[in-house]
Parts: sequence; structure tokens; C-alpha cells
Amino acid sequence: VQLVESGGGLVQPGGSLRLSCAASGFTFSAYDMSWYRQAPGKERELVARITSAGGSTDYADSMKGRFTISRDNAKNTVYLQMDSLKPEDTAVYYCNAKRTFRNYWGQGTHVTVSS
Repeated sequence: VQLVESGGGLVQPGGSLRLSCAASGFTFSAYDMSWYRQAPGKERELVARITSAGGSTDYADSMKGRFTISRDNAKNTVYLQMDSLKPEDTAVYYCNAKRTFRNYWGQGTHVTVSS
């Protein structure tokens, strides 16, 4: 099982980034997918979640209206479009796949929002 995140980097406040998470080694379309983040000195928190078929999404309150989660089951990939980025969005962003008792994590990608 592999979850490989990409797309992180340094961006100025107000800018945008698109994160990708490429999955392999399991039946991607059967899993709910999520993005989490962990800022320095803070606990990991849920950013956004999308159901296996992509029919339902859920966001943390502070991300609503700025972030959009989507998935392409044909490409085994989940995305996170992040707009209007703020310095407080600086964190390591992790991809997560979950189905009943199975729970997989990626290695994370760093996002730094700074001028």
C-alpha cells in the first residue's frame, strides 16, 4: 500500500496550491479519502473528507469555502485545491485512506504560507 502526496511548497498569503495523493496497492474506489494536516507543535487535524464514490464531502470549518477536495477513481488520485491561503495554513498535509478497520497514511507534503 502506498499513498504518495505531492504539490506542496512555499506560497504567499492569498495564493493557491493543489495537492495530489496517488494511491496504489489497494482498491482505491472502495475507500473514503481524507486530507489531514499537522502544524508545528499542534495535533493532526482533519482538513477535508470525500466518500468512496465522491458523492459527499466534508470540511473543517476553517477550510470551508477556501479548500476543495476531489478524487479521480480512474487515476487512483485524490486532490486538495487550496485557495486564499493564510499563514496559519502552514503545516504538513497528509493523505489518508479509510475503510472499516483499514486505515492508511501517506508520508506528508509540506505547505508553507509566507511572504
